[in-house]
Amino acid sequence: MLLALLSAFALSQAYRTVTAIIATGLQTDFGLSSSSLGAFAGLFALAFGVTQFFMGIGMDLYGLRRTVLTAFPLTLLGAGLSAWAPQYGWLMLGQMLIGVGCAPAFLACTVFIARHFPASQFAFMSGVGLGVGGLGLLLTGTPLAWLVQHYGWRSGFFLLAGLSAASWLLIWHRVHEPALPGPAPERERWGTAVRRFGALFVLPHTLGILLLSMVAYASTLALRGLWIGPMLIERYGFSLVQSGNVALAMSLISLFGPACFGHFDPGPTRRRRWVVNFSLLVALLYLCMGAVHHVGLNIALVLLIASLSGYSVLQYSDVRASYPPDLTGRALSVFTMAMFLGVGLMQWLTGWVAGWAQAQGLDTYQAVMGTIAALLALGSTAFRWLPASPLLPK
Repeated sequence: MLLALLSAFALSQAYRTVTAIIATGLQTDFGLSSSSLGAFAGLFALAFGVTQFFMGIGMDLYGLRRTVLTAFPLTLLGAGLSAWAPQYGWLMLGQMLIGVGCAPAFLACTVFIARHFPASQFAFMSGVGLGVGGLGLLLTGTPLAWLVQHYGWRSGFFLLAGLSAASWLLIWHRVHEPALPGPAPERERWGTAVRRFGALFVLPHTLGILLLSMVAYASTLALRGLWIGPMLIERYGFSLVQSGNVALAMSLISLFGPACFGHFDPGPTRRRRWVVNFSLLVALLYLCMGAVHHVGLNIALVLLIASLSGYSVLQYSDVRASYPPDLTGRALSVFTMAMFLGVGLMQWLTGWVAGWAQAQGLDTYQAVMGTIAALLALGSTAFRWLPASPLLPK
């Protein structure tokens, strides 16, 4: 059942990183500026993030299976609309539908793991889930780059639409949630569920968790999902397939990084220190990547960032340990919502920064990578100094 749910998550990974491969095609066909391209890439994550709130409530009230099967057809509709889109506005509408349709994909996996695996295995199983979901990133590396180079960017959306239909059928056939131990809880009303979600935001330790969640994963996805292709093509004259090869290498690394970090999870006493230290290190690597113009060193930095980005799985364990069991699903939903709102905002902001840098005659990618590094450093500092949960050991 978990593998069936992960098939939808893998496709959501493909959709959120496809811009890096189709960017040049979109700019050619629609004359998009860097800021418009950033807005396009960010809209998926914004739609995905905003609807996490409702998906979390839906899973609590109606279950994982029903929520995913109801939302995921929007992904198929959005992919078809994007493949057909005659204008930029239609493309944006398709992107928004894809974001909403994919919204329950990973949340369903994390909630399933939290409900049906012991707490001691949560970090490792979440890492495995992120790794399996990373198969979608492989698709938007060399394979999709080859397809797009030969048949155009619209062919990529046609392929993803077909795979989305297959994933929906797999979930419909395979996922049947086992009953939780104990008597069935009384179903909440929507108003009560909304109020209980709202209660998370008044807890002092929630702010630090959300501020880092908005920039940690967003920094990785801004590179892998938007800027890796344009940077290699414009800075170093790579072909689309060559840039796809680098994206593929990043994706291969991402299959194993989260599981490794989950396996070596240091536990609640040192976990937050690990998260802060790794996020600051990654921020430094982004700063170096913007400043260094040697192609070999740039690619090495890209792959090193991909290797270290698996530390973000420790944030899921921190969220689970920071809230009582009856709030775990809601807390993970709020965390995921903040994470993808951050992805959308960072992709939009870096697109704006790129456009501003070009207008000022500055190095576009130095400005973009410097912005990512600054945001990641600020989020890490907030996480370090704002209050931690009283449930965590001192």
